[in-house]
Amino acid sequence: MTVFLLSIASACCLGLGFVLQQQAAQRAPKSDMLHWRLLWDLVRMPEWLAGTAFTTSGLVLSAFALNSGDVSLVEPLLATNLLFAMALSRVITRQSLGRSGWGGVVLLGLGVTAFIVGGRPHGGGPEAGSLRHWLVFGIVTGVALLLVSAAKRMPLFEEATLLALAAGLLYGLQDALTRVTAQRVDKGGIGLALVSWQLYVVVAIGVIGLLLVQSAFEAAPLKMSLPALTAAQPLAGIVCAVGFLGDRLRVTPGALAAETAGLVAIVIGVLVIGRHPSMPGHSHHPHLPHRHAGHG
Repeated sequence: MTVFLLSIASACCLGLGFVLQQQAAQRAPKSDMLHWRLLWDLVRMPEWLAGTAFTTSGLVLSAFALNSGDVSLVEPLLATNLLFAMALSRVITRQSLGRSGWGGVVLLGLGVTAFIVGGRPHGGGPEAGSLRHWLVFGIVTGVALLLVSAAKRMPLFEEATLLALAAGLLYGLQDALTRVTAQRVDKGGIGLALVSWQLYVVVAIGVIGLLLVQSAFEAAPLKMSLPALTAAQPLAGIVCAVGFLGDRLRVTPGALAAETAGLVAIVIGVLVIGRHPSMPGHSHHPHLPHRHAGHG
């Protein structure tokens, strides 16, 4: 119950923070996309700072959840951040959910429930050796780099989706490494964590992911980026958890069917919610089908 409450509280903070950040990021100069000066522009916006306070609180709560529970259990719960984003978006846009909105909510809820009940994720398995550890790490980061590279050649709306997918993959990896860091703190105190590379990679991913997400928020409406971010993060986190942390899922035919159906329902639910009209649009730049001049 503690892990559940921490995860839901984290999802709430993340969802609210993402909406506030996107409302500010859409006003930043397009020439700053994927440049560090974008963050300098954003820190001078009170709305963005408020959103960052929420997302930081969400990250702290998720760290506590990951320390108390297994990554493969926490990740599906964190995907519910889109529900809280939609709740705030409804206040902004004053649109009701309607059938499609409620359908997405039900799909997301059923997907999370099916995955957890069917898979019964739990830790305690042996951690993978260094070869598999670095293989999973390399695949996730490699795919993220490919997505960023491809995004630079895409129109702005498609670019936002690819950047958010890349950030989601990195955040899933970050969640797994956060769990490793927390375990090292429990085992040998903060001193052991400070001499471990995982802590510094967690920080680096946080900074790079922040730049990718804010660039995605700047490029297009929230519905073009947040669903991709929300869908990619739990999938990457579960892959990393099972791949090198020793998390285990049931592998009976019935359990595999429930896990697969749950993950598919989560992804579809996220996409349905993200495309709902109540998700805020990009009111300041309505005609940006291609990359802005000067964006490199």
